Amino acid sequence: MGCQIRLLGLCLWMYLASLSFIGVGAVYGRGGAVEKGIVLVHGKSAIGRIDNDFICATLDWWPPQKCDYGKCSWGQASLLNLDLNSKTLLNAIKAFSSLKLRLGGTLQDKVIYGTEDNRQPCTPFVKADEMFGFTGGCLPMSRWDELNSFFQKAGVKAIFGLNALAGKSIKSGFAVGPWNYTNAESLIRYTVRKKYHIHGWELGNELCGNGIGVSVTADQYASDVVALRNIVQSAYRGIEPKPLVVAPGGFFEFNWFKEFISKYNKSADVITHHIYNLGPGVDDHITERILDPFYLDGEANTFNRLKGILQSSSSHKVKSWVGESGGAYNSGHHLVSDAFVNSFWYLDQLGMSAVYDTTTYCRQTLIGGNYGLLNTSTFMPNPDYYSALLWHRLMGGRVLSTTFYGTKKIRSYAHCAKESKGITILLLNLDNSTSVQVNVDLTFNKLPHHRVDEPARREYHLTAPDRNIHSQIMLLNGKALSVNSAGEIPPLEPVYVDSTKPITVGPLSIVFAHIPNVLLSACR
Repeated sequence: MGCQIRLLGLCLWMYLASLSFIGVGAVYGRGGAVEKGIVLVHGKSAIGRIDNDFICATLDWWPPQKCDYGKCSWGQASLLNLDLNSKTLLNAIKAFSSLKLRLGGTLQDKVIYGTEDNRQPCTPFVKADEMFGFTGGCLPMSRWDELNSFFQKAGVKAIFGLNALAGKSIKSGFAVGPWNYTNAESLIRYTVRKKYHIHGWELGNELCGNGIGVSVTADQYASDVVALRNIVQSAYRGIEPKPLVVAPGGFFEFNWFKEFISKYNKSADVITHHIYNLGPGVDDHITERILDPFYLDGEANTFNRLKGILQSSSSHKVKSWVGESGGAYNSGHHLVSDAFVNSFWYLDQLGMSAVYDTTTYCRQTLIGGNYGLLNTSTFMPNPDYYSALLWHRLMGGRVLSTTFYGTKKIRSYAHCAKESKGITILLLNLDNSTSVQVNVDLTFNKLPHHRVDEPARREYHLTAPDRNIHSQIMLLNGKALSVNSAGEIPPLEPVYVDSTKPITVGPLSIVFAHIPNVLLSACR
C-alpha cells in the first residue's frame, strides 16, 4: 500500500510538473536551443527624452476607391466617412488616456475647407486621372464639428495637416509661388471661434526634397511656414497654450532639411519626417526585412543625421517627430503589416527613434489600409495596437543607453518606468528557433541588485498562436487578447517572475520587463 501511495504521489508530482511546463511553454514559447545574453543598462544619465504621449497615430483622407496593386483596403476609414459612433473605436483611443492623432496624408494638399468664405462647391474626392489619382475634395464644417466632438470625447490631441499647395502653380514637378493661406486661415479662425482644441497645425504633406508628385523648394517652404506661424499667433491671440506649428511632414533629405531649418526663422515648433523603410506593400520579402537585424539598423542613419542638423542649428528647442510611418508604403501588406510579425518592426522603430531624440512617433494608420492599428472593417485591434498600448503604459519619458551582449537576433531598449519606480526593458527576439535567457546588468544603480524583500519582476510576453507570425491574433503571456462584446479593450496583465532569474525571451517573441526595485541615477 505504501508503495502504491508513493507511486501515486510521484504520478501527481509529474502531472503538476507537466502543467507547470505547459504554462511556461505558453508564456515563453517553446524552442529547442537556448542561449544566454546580458543586457547592460547604463544608468548614469538619460540619453534622450520622449513625450508622455509619444505614441501617435494617423487618420487619412483616402476614399474607398483608393486601391493599390488591384486591392482596395481603405473602406470607410477616411476622415470624411469614418464611423465615429463605434464603441470599439472610442474605447481603443481612450485606452491611451491621451492619444495624438495626425490628420492628413497624400490628399491633404487637395482639400479645401467648407467655411463661409469659401465660394467653391464642397464636394467629395472623385477618382480621376490626375495628381494622386483623385480630384480635389472638401471638408464640410458639419463634418469638422463631428470630428472635434469625437476628439473631445475620446481624449484626442489632434494635429491637422493643412493644404500647402493652395495658390501655387505646378511647373516641371515643382509647386511655385507663395502659399495662398486664405482658406486655411478661415478654417483656423472657425476652429478658434468654436473653441475646438487643436494640438498642432501642420503645413503640407511630403512636399520636401524630391516630393511625392510635386515638391516645394526649402526656401519657399520656409517662407510659407512663417506665414502659418503668423496666422496661429494672430488667431490664438490671448489663448494659451497655442497650437504647435509643425513642418515639413515629408521624407528626410539631408540638404533640403538642412536648408529649411537654417531659414525657417524658428517658425516651427516641431520638425516631422516620414518613414516607409520596408519597401512597397506588394513586395513578398517584407517579413525577411523585418526579421533582419542588419536591415533594421539601416534606419538609424536617418534619425542620427536629422538629430545632427538640429543640434548644429540654433533650433535647439525644436522637437523632432516621426509624423507618419507605416513600414511598407502603398497601404502596407495584408497579413504582414496588420499581423504579429509587424510588431518586431514597429517596436524596434519606437525604441530606435527614442534613442535619437524623437519625441513623438505617428503610426500610419489608426485605421485604414493594411497597416492600421485597428481592423478597417471591424475596428478590432490588430497586434500592433497592443504593442503600442504596452509601450505607452510602460516606457517612461527618459531613455536609457542599452547594450546587449550575445546573439545579434536580440534587439534591446530600456527606459525609466512610466509613472512607477524602476525601469522597463524591451527585448525582441528575431530568431525563429532559439530562446535567450537574458541577465540584466545595471550601472549607477543606487540599490543592490537583489534583496530579500525585492518585489517580483513584471513581465509581458507577446507571442503569436503556434508561432504563426502572420496571425492577426496576439497572445499576452499565452492568452489571446480580444475585445469583448461591449467593445472594451482587454486588461494587459503581467506575469510575476522572481527578479533573481534571467528574463527568458522565447523564439519570435517580444518581452516588456518592468523591474521595480531599481534606482538608477538617470531616473531620479
